[in-house]
Amino acid sequence: MLVHHGFTLVKYTPLYPVKKYTQQLQSSEKVDFISANVYQFNKEYNRFIKLIEKHQPSIFLTMESNADWEKALQPLEKEYIYQHKVTLENTYGMHLYSKIEIKNSKTHYFVADDIPTIEAHLKTEDGFKFVFFGVHPPPPSPTEEETSKERDGDLLSTAKCVKKLHEPVIVVGDFNNVAWSKSSILFRKTSHLIDPRIGRSFVPTFHAKYRLLRFPIDLMFHSENIFIKELKTLENFGSDHLPVYCSFFIHHQNENQENRIDHATENEKAEAEEMIQEGQQEDSSRETVATES
Repeated sequence: MLVHHGFTLVKYTPLYPVKKYTQQLQSSEKVDFISANVYQFNKEYNRFIKLIEKHQPSIFLTMESNADWEKALQPLEKEYIYQHKVTLENTYGMHLYSKIEIKNSKTHYFVADDIPTIEAHLKTEDGFKFVFFGVHPPPPSPTEEETSKERDGDLLSTAKCVKKLHEPVIVVGDFNNVAWSKSSILFRKTSHLIDPRIGRSFVPTFHAKYRLLRFPIDLMFHSENIFIKELKTLENFGSDHLPVYCSFFIHHQNENQENRIDHATENEKAEAEEMIQEGQQEDSSRETVATES
């Protein structure tokens, strides 16, 4: 048992061999994003704005962003002229801001009418198309959901949606789960996406205030034609989560990452379908307007 867990965790360190790739003439220009659970009750809006102004990402995604956060972030809209906003007061609001053109976007409600997932189709100035998913399923906890059924059902519904697409894909957000958990692995196998933490580091994000008790629950996964240049956490801005920064490029002709894709077995496919159905049938009990505990 210890050997198994040890091998699993070593995979999320530089000790695990994963080949690195460099941009080529056929690659896209660098694209970068910041993903941040802002913590709805965090009022230090200016610290987050300064973080965005400092790092100047192509895209940034906020989770737990409500009407107050939306209003506070309006000054950034002059530069981030493309947006997709899902303004909620239940700690599941989500906002996507982009300098890159969003050709079209939609909001999914896979398992509950108050848990959104954003799907945005973007096109870079050098002509590369890709799809960006923002996710934030609910955690199992005494104050939220007693089980993980909604979380797992939401994520696996996203995985099925991703699998149908032919463009490069990135899925980003607060998964409320670690990358090596059973449901995260099933998500990766169902979606045919790659976990960029493997061969790099844990990139722990929560809780931001406790360095020695910090877990990697703000995750991202990507398709084989997306190549990660950098993945790291950034400075705290008052939230309970650290923000995640990632830069990448797209290369359609490079097939060197295909061997990093794991496929679900027939039993795992059936299990995923069952978890989706259980998530949709789960009776949630969230308040429309959340209060700080």
